[in-house]
Amino acid sequence: MKKSILYTAICLIAIPAIYSCKKSFLDVSPVGNETSLESQYYKTADQVFKGLVSVYDPLGSETGSSYSSKLGLLDVASDDCAAGGAAPGPDQVNWTAWDKFTVNEAQGPQGDLWGRNYTGIYRANLLLTKMDEAPDLTAALKGRYAAEAKFLRAYYYFDLVRLFKNVPLITTPISANAIYTVEQAKPEEVYAQIEKDLGDAIAEPNLPNTVPIATEGGRITKGAAKALLGKVYLYEEKWANAAAQFADVNGTPGGTSTYGYHLLANFPDIFKPTNKFNTESIFEIVHTNKAQQDWGSWGAFEGNVWVQMIGARGYNGPVYASGWGFCPLTSSLVNVLKNDPRYPYTCANIDSISLASPIDPGTGKHTVTYEAGADNTGFFIEKYAPKIAYKTPLLGLTELNYNLDYIEIRLADTYLMEAEALIHSGSNAARAQALLDAVRSRVGLPSVPATLENIYTERRLELATEGHRFFDLVRWGKASANIPGFVAGKNELLPIPIGDLNGTKLKQNPGYN
Repeated sequence: MKKSILYTAICLIAIPAIYSCKKSFLDVSPVGNETSLESQYYKTADQVFKGLVSVYDPLGSETGSSYSSKLGLLDVASDDCAAGGAAPGPDQVNWTAWDKFTVNEAQGPQGDLWGRNYTGIYRANLLLTKMDEAPDLTAALKGRYAAEAKFLRAYYYFDLVRLFKNVPLITTPISANAIYTVEQAKPEEVYAQIEKDLGDAIAEPNLPNTVPIATEGGRITKGAAKALLGKVYLYEEKWANAAAQFADVNGTPGGTSTYGYHLLANFPDIFKPTNKFNTESIFEIVHTNKAQQDWGSWGAFEGNVWVQMIGARGYNGPVYASGWGFCPLTSSLVNVLKNDPRYPYTCANIDSISLASPIDPGTGKHTVTYEAGADNTGFFIEKYAPKIAYKTPLLGLTELNYNLDYIEIRLADTYLMEAEALIHSGSNAARAQALLDAVRSRVGLPSVPATLENIYTERRLELATEGHRFFDLVRWGKASANIPGFVAGKNELLPIPIGDLNGTKLKQNPGYN
């Protein structure tokens, strides 16, 4: 491990969305070499809260050594999208490496994904260790903050164990010298810690069921903790446990749950930036345009840069703003969606828009144009597309300040995961059918039998380009049959970053030596 674990820049906030923040004065140095600043911090309830905000902050990471949107990278690794970018490529070599499965120890997205998650873990460990030093922190606030930090630590470890499998399990701040002797834990030990952290969060009476959106939108709730625990159980194939957690989150299919969740009537309304923290959103990663940033904020962008990345390059026309051409949709996804009601809200057919536009008599060309980038199919992501209506006059660069949030867990997702768990466990097939029917009826589709294959298909149709497909195909054992270039027994995992291996006891993942 290198400084991604031990050296972190804590980011503080000054606006309602909890981890939409500007870079602050506080830098955390490694334990064992404490600065006077760190030794004097975490002494008040306000400082502890700011420390909590720093644990949230890596969720929205968009840039590191290169562009590093987790959502975008997972889409590229799946059969939903290609890497794209400028042609001839590769534009972003790390994206192309995962898209084509030419990832090796030195090239790929692993460094940024590893660093993002261990940064969050380090900050959570530090907060949980030091919050007792604040005498004015009430027991209620301490309980809530600890629950949030444990949820986030579990979330970061869940990403790590799915991406790398063999990772160090660190639950307290460690000294600078210890980084050279720490070893990888068994995956089951990491999963046990994730379960414990989420169980502790759920059991905390001061973790609320709901939060006031205006002041606390994006903070963890009990429903989010149960949903994430259900997902963890699903990946462990603990089907009955998964179904039980999801049942509590979901409530009656098509109705409103204890936590206030219910499916929105209109599918496209889920993704509108004017509809943040809607009733279908369970765990939402916040972005803001309030920081008004420019390129000098590299590594600390608070806007959703991925939105800019996925727009058609050099686009000149209505509705959409020009983007950089990343993540063009594959023909595979377009073909499976083309007769589905969700198609126009998932696929932006820029080719058709261009070809349907009038011919300019002066140039003899269509009036709506765009540049065909690498891997171009003419189809782009619609759910999070950069649109003219989403751009606002800012002091910074508008393309770096889109305020579209990413909903990492939403209700239709948990409906389908519960249905899958129920079928696997052989229990309550009627409820599994009702859950699948609710997702389909929302978009006007008739019932189909609640078989595993139908649930798998529905997940792709409903959740396309939302970052779930790669992990789904891997856990179903279907990745090599669906993703071009994927090698079974190797590409389920990323390599441990080379910089984190050198001089340590960590061992490289199979196939990358």
